[in-house]
Amino acid sequence: MALEIVTVPCLSDNYAYIAKGPDGVCLIDAPEAGPIIDALDRRGWSLDTILITHHHPDHVEGVEELRARYRCKVMGPRAEEHKLPRLDMALEEGMNGGEGVAYTEPLHVPGHTLGHMAFHFPRAKAVFTADSLMALGCGRLFEGTPEMMWGSLSKLAALPPETMVYSGHEYTTSNAAFAMTIEPGNNALISRAEAIAKARAKGEPIAQVPLSLELDTNPFLRAGHPDVKAAVGLPDASDVQVFAEIRKRKDNF
Repeated sequence: MALEIVTVPCLSDNYAYIAKGPDGVCLIDAPEAGPIIDALDRRGWSLDTILITHHHPDHVEGVEELRARYRCKVMGPRAEEHKLPRLDMALEEGMNGGEGVAYTEPLHVPGHTLGHMAFHFPRAKAVFTADSLMALGCGRLFEGTPEMMWGSLSKLAALPPETMVYSGHEYTTSNAAFAMTIEPGNNALISRAEAIAKARAKGEPIAQVPLSLELDTNPFLRAGHPDVKAAVGLPDASDVQVFAEIRKRKDNF
């Protein structure tokens, strides 16, 4: 049985994800209830579990309405428990669970927030990264440090390259424009930017891609690459220093 994954656009640019496996239906993040309920109803599905990645309102505002409607369990990072809706289970890295393709590994990926989690489904070759690793980008460092975020991105980059990355926002067009300022001669990036423009013209979601493509095109993952270091004028700097420079440039982009 394959893990069935449904992408649900929410709010102005958020994504929630519904994943149906052998042990039921789970939701990764709940930006708002309405579109998620509609997606479930169209498929005749209920909801068993909500997995929360971090405490920001645009990832949790639909939790209580969904909990009341489906009586589902809510799980999220223990490190942010005091900032989250009531949790039925507070998670830490290593608290793996689930059956078959729904087997899940919570990963601690601080940087955007101090307790941010990603959810890796290794048997389904999928990882839900919310605002840590994003399509052609990464989240702003609202709470963490460059060292934290670089460590988190490095952890995610070490997953199998065929892993599909499901990120939390549709920022891909602007991220592609910024990435082109760093590596305008990167042929893989040029091709990806062209594909992004065509897909967005059709209204298609494009923030769900193989990790291998991110490794070839995402400037934040490529901070250790000699070409990127040279491009930002820091050929001899550490990977973290280069990452911090790229993050600073993106914040001012």
